[in-house]
Amino acid sequence: MRKRTLGRSDLTVSEYCLGTMTYGSQTEEADAHRQMDMAWDAGINFLDAAEMYPVNPVTLETAGRTEEIVGRWLASRKPNGAVIATKITGEGSVAVPGGVPISGDRMRAAVDASLARLQTDCIDIYQLHWPNRGSYHFRKSWGFDPSGQNRAETVAHMREILTLAQELIAAGKIRHIALSNESAWGTGMWLRLAEEEGLPRVLTLQNEYSLLCRYFDLDMAELCVNEDIPLLAYTPLAAGLLTGKYAGNVTPDDSRRSRNGDLGGRITGRVFEAVSGYMAIANEHNIDPVHMAINWTLSRPATTLPIIGATTSEQLAHILAGRDVQITAEMRAAIEQMNRAMPMVF
Repeated sequence: MRKRTLGRSDLTVSEYCLGTMTYGSQTEEADAHRQMDMAWDAGINFLDAAEMYPVNPVTLETAGRTEEIVGRWLASRKPNGAVIATKITGEGSVAVPGGVPISGDRMRAAVDASLARLQTDCIDIYQLHWPNRGSYHFRKSWGFDPSGQNRAETVAHMREILTLAQELIAAGKIRHIALSNESAWGTGMWLRLAEEEGLPRVLTLQNEYSLLCRYFDLDMAELCVNEDIPLLAYTPLAAGLLTGKYAGNVTPDDSRRSRNGDLGGRITGRVFEAVSGYMAIANEHNIDPVHMAINWTLSRPATTLPIIGATTSEQLAHILAGRDVQITAEMRAAIEQMNRAMPMVF
């Protein structure tokens, strides 16, 4: 597994990051530990979690269970050089009592709670799961309306969080602050405040990115290239759509779709036609569609690392079998032609 240095940090991570969001719901603890062992043996030293995980469904009762499972693995294996990322939940989630927004006080308590569950002294990358002001992510782009945002409140909140991040870094509780489900304006403002006021600089951005979801390719890609902000691409398989397992509009037993019928708004009138097109490209070039979808993210102009996730260890083995696959120029050209024909399918 190839390694990369993350942005302007001294963190060296594998090109694949292991996602853990099903651990404790669809994935039982024994198999979750098996997956982490498999990933480590394959050279993956980068794990991503969140205080609200597991998903499918997200509930107040299960929030934190994924971090606990990861923590027990860390405590038993003691992997030297592991890089751990986790997240504080944004406003409106059922995983937090009252769905309260991110604040300095809540973040201070959330960091301590995550440290305890993860059984570690320091979180390498601490991410804001989504901004308090809202965003166009999670299929909200079609009706996105920023006109109700209050710039002064947003900037004051960012300053509060970066000041606290500075304290937490000084205390050795986190190494870096980072973002998720952010926009170009939001990321730029976080960077501006850090530069102007001598506060910690955000290290990474975790946004959805796949062959079927390419909002990142324009303003965000330009920002991330110029500011050395790596993208951690979540759901590079588009919630399983790009595996082909839902082709024909079927719902396999115990799949993500069996628990979330529209896959978080990704099932639309055009999505299966687009999936068929990408499956055809993979077939034409004699490549597994899973391997094509994941490794395509590594071929992008902006530094992009895919977050791979699997419900079962068998699925993870399938993903890992393609870690050395290269995307050819001919494949990239066919993919771009397909994107022009079927853009923004959800």
